[in-house]
Amino acid sequence: MSDTHYPKSFSHIGITVPDIEAATKFYSEIMGWYIIMEPSKVKKESDTAIGQMCIDVFGDDWEEFEIAHMSTSDGIGIELFSFPHGKKEAPEFNPFNTGLFHFCVQDPDIENLTKKIVEAGGKQRMPIREYYPGEKPYKMVYVEDPFGIVFEIYTHSYELTYSSGAYQK
Repeated sequence: MSDTHYPKSFSHIGITVPDIEAATKFYSEIMGWYIIMEPSKVKKESDTAIGQMCIDVFGDDWEEFEIAHMSTSDGIGIELFSFPHGKKEAPEFNPFNTGLFHFCVQDPDIENLTKKIVEAGGKQRMPIREYYPGEKPYKMVYVEDPFGIVFEIYTHSYELTYSSGAYQK
């Protein structure tokens, strides 16, 4: 490979959930994500490629877990994991510590998606706000899924939201 610098694309994100069936249902019905692999069990076995790969990542202190694969409308993968011996309560919300803070989805109908998330057992963490009041008609909101995972919703793309001159009145 050459030493050329270029932006890498986003492939997928892994999310650990307490209940794989409930999470798959929420993310397919509320978020509209496609199920590309139904929930299934992965066992700790060193004679399969997936088993060995998981031993490499998770170590030896597990026997099995459940996984499902989903996809967003733009082809970004969502891996849902559920570990039988993991903590089942929502993670502590602490954006000040190092680590993944949130992910963001885009939906021009931010009000309706936020309402559906709340009706499905999630939370709205703040009012829906205009990102650049008086300049751009772009909105955002932070929400939680029913499992306590924080994410953000934008009405417009990341590039349009942060670029100057992207919107003319």
